[in-house]
Amino acid sequence: MRSRLSTLFALACAAALVTGAAPALAAPKKDFKVAWSIYVGWMPWGYAADTGIVKKWADKYGLTIEVTQFNDYVESINQYTAGAFDALTVTNMDALSVPAAGGVDTTTVIVGDFSNGNDAVILKNKTKLADIKGQKVNLVEFSVSHYLLARGLESVKMTERDVKVVNTSDADMVAAYKTKGVTAVVTWNPLVSEILQEKGANNVFDSSKIPGEIMDLMVANTATLKDNPDFGKALAGIWYETMAVMTDTGEKGAAARSAMGKASGTDLAGFDSQLAATKLFAKAPEAVAFVRSPEVGATMDRVRKFLFAKKLLGDAAKSADAIGIELADGKILGSAKNVKFRFTDAYMAAAADGKL
Repeated sequence: MRSRLSTLFALACAAALVTGAAPALAAPKKDFKVAWSIYVGWMPWGYAADTGIVKKWADKYGLTIEVTQFNDYVESINQYTAGAFDALTVTNMDALSVPAAGGVDTTTVIVGDFSNGNDAVILKNKTKLADIKGQKVNLVEFSVSHYLLARGLESVKMTERDVKVVNTSDADMVAAYKTKGVTAVVTWNPLVSEILQEKGANNVFDSSKIPGEIMDLMVANTATLKDNPDFGKALAGIWYETMAVMTDTGEKGAAARSAMGKASGTDLAGFDSQLAATKLFAKAPEAVAFVRSPEVGATMDRVRKFLFAKKLLGDAAKSADAIGIELADGKILGSAKNVKFRFTDAYMAAAADGKL
């Protein structure tokens, strides 16, 4: 299970690895390392490695690409931030709060999907989000669950002052919910599905209410990508070929999704149920349209303000503008002199245009 944990301690440790140091220079090279962790939207990377799709595209460009699975999501981010990996699967929020905030200029190569129900606020014996007022809410602090709670509270004209957040590990979430004292949790799938099987558990707000805001990405070190554009092309080729296989409506697609489900600890039905709560950009034109849309800028504006309010943009950040975010149209949110997180449609567009 992908652990979407972004604890303050992990953020601080990751930033400490790079604070005060310039991003590593990226000379042209042929060998690349990609880090990924288990989550429904990232299982295609493991499948692609296991079935030879990664090698096929690496060979096309005369490269070697090593794809490494991490059971600890935070550790994968830290390793990328420290320079041990060239590319990483990560959420938009975590890409900004760890590598970008830590000084590592990072570019989104592929927007693979966004959560469309996989993340949820669950109340015990209550059916409306407004009923959360005054309750203790168990969640992984400073994670996308924390962000989802904040967005949910906004929708009912409340703030975190109206609840008490209780930091709880994702590994302990199901057990915690089963205790009498826990009446509200915010978490992600497959934990959401498991908790909702409990009597009295009600999904009162989920990520389908904030479509496009919790994005799952493949990012790469900007300098490495600039010096080695073929690496970005290979990543795009791998992704869209794998998408074509897994979304096939026949036996080929079912076999691919079964393999991904098994690798993530579930079966075909379980994997497909998680996919149903995911807006998967299986075709390149869809991803290009999304990344070019005003939605991405609006989302990243909300995300950077949330992270600044939680003091997660670094100790030196005096405002949410401290770190620049470059959007696909060239517009910059925040400091134009300190752009550390970028969206580009270049590689997805190349795939859409058949130019890989």
